[in-house]
Formats: sequence, structure tokens, C-alpha cells
Amino acid sequence: MSNADRHGMIAQAVRESGRITVQELADLTGASEMTIRRDLDTLSAQGVLERVRGGARTLLLRGEEPPFALRAHEAVDAKRRIAAEVASLIADGETVLLDSGTTCLQIAQLLRRRPVTVMSLSLQAIQVLDQGFGPSTLMVPGGRPRAAEGALTGPLTLASLSALRFDTAIIGCCGLSAAEGLTAYDLDDAAVKKAAIASSRRIVVATDGSKLGHTAHAHVSPATLLHTLVTDDTASADEVAALEGTGMVVKIV
Repeated sequence: MSNADRHGMIAQAVRESGRITVQELADLTGASEMTIRRDLDTLSAQGVLERVRGGARTLLLRGEEPPFALRAHEAVDAKRRIAAEVASLIADGETVLLDSGTTCLQIAQLLRRRPVTVMSLSLQAIQVLDQGFGPSTLMVPGGRPRAAEGALTGPLTLASLSALRFDTAIIGCCGLSAAEGLTAYDLDDAAVKKAAIASSRRIVVATDGSKLGHTAHAHVSPATLLHTLVTDDTASADEVAALEGTGMVVKIV
């Protein structure tokens, strides 16, 4: 098991249990207790969990959006497959609006090697796209980053989006269902997503299957305004069928 896979397993176990011991994590992963302690120190420094005597506990309160550092360790393989499929939908020469979030960060890694113009709504993705390799062109909006998320929001971000038009918007989400549409945890983030959808000819939603059928409290868009969903094979078959019934094209990787 790679370090990244083990860290993902540890992060998920801590999130699901609330509190867990070093011994339990060693049994779960097959790693030594010394290795688990080093892993917990690393994940604690990243803000994924809180280190406590003999183990770790979650930093996440009930009803909260999981922090970026935690989500970055979840469903990594699925997000990479989703990113590859989304990138394949983008034609050379397109102008692309790229949303914030961990799946969109994976997409940024692929788009920076393509002859496309990308405006990113994420500080993390901007750093990836600005590495100076590949033929992509980076555009940066105004705005202020949300703490710990790096997602750009606020009046300057909204003004940047309203002044431009994009061939494709690649949108992440906190929840998506046929009944409730696209939703987000944060009201400012929801406003930016709405503006992104209004400024784009085609809307591609990129999310792992855990978000389907889930509803966060800030409404963004009905499913009927979304053109394509790229998700993984953990998605609920019933929810996929319901979304296809709204007219969305669903691609499962």
C-alpha cells in the first residue's frame, strides 16, 4: 500500500469513527504502529485530523463541509479517472472555466498540458496551471479566497465571471440530485457556481458517486441546466437514472 493510499484510508477511518487508536489503524492498514504515528503526525500538520494521545480524532463537526485537506485524501483513484474523462471532453482551443475543489484540482493537472485557455476559481489549481509547463493559457479572476479552501469568491469574482463567456464550465459540487439539483455548503460558493453556469455554453459536473443523491443547504441550479455529469462507478444506479431523465448525459468511469 502506498503512503497516499494509507493516508486516505486513515483519513476516512477517522472521519467515520470520530476517534480511533493507533492500534486500530495498524490493524486496518497492516502498517506498523510506528508508521501509523508518523502518518498521523503528517495528517495532523495538514489539518486533516487532530492528534490525541494514543490515536487521532476528527476535526469535522456534524453538518460541516469536510475541509479541502481531508477531501484531498478521499476517493483519489476515482477522482483521477473522472479527471481523465472530463479532460477528454475538452477540445483544443476551448475556453474553460474550472471550479474549485479536489476533483477540479486533478483536472487542472491534465488541462495544463493542453492548448486551452483556463480560468481557475481555485488558488491550488492556479498554482498547478501556472507551473510554466505545457501550452495552456491561464486566466485569473479577482476575488478573495475562502479560508482553508482556496476557492475564490466575492464581488470581484462575480464581476470577472459576468464579463466573460466560456465554452465549458467544469463544476464541482457538494450535492447533486434530480429532485434538488446542484447544491453547495457555502452561500458565497453557490453564488460563484451560479455565475459560472450563467457565463458558460456547456456545463460539465465532475464529482464522485458519494455526492449523488445528497443535498447541501445552498441551492445552485436545477439539474435541467446541467449538460454532462462525469462520476465514478460507486454512484447510485437509481440516482443516475433519475439524472438522465432530466436530460443530462451521464458518463461513469
